[in-house]
Amino acid sequence: MTAQRLHVVPSQFMVEHLPNATFPEDDEWIALVRAPEGLTVVRDASPFAETERWAGFYGDAGHGLDTPGMLAAVVGPLAEAGVPVFVASTYHADLVLVPEHRLKDATDTLAGAGHRVTAP
Repeated sequence: MTAQRLHVVPSQFMVEHLPNATFPEDDEWIALVRAPEGLTVVRDASPFAETERWAGFYGDAGHGLDTPGMLAAVVGPLAEAGVPVFVASTYHADLVLVPEHRLKDATDTLAGAGHRVTAP
């Protein structure tokens, strides 16, 4: 396993599926994934939206695209603990989202797996 330094991103997120869109109508997004079944949008959670809120973990140290096992080292222990995830990968690291109400479980699980986790 590759132990990592992860920090909890200070904001909360929401994940939306826009089945008939190819691009969102605004520029308030964090990550986009376009697929045959529509557009997936990750954005900061609106205080007015009645949707599931997600908390994010992000690596403090970037890693190359050729470094194997970085994402598996994070999502593997979370899967074993039954914590759902949604991942948006960047060139340098992965933004691993967990349901906000499972943040403590996820933090404890990752620390127990050898990762160093810091909160804002």
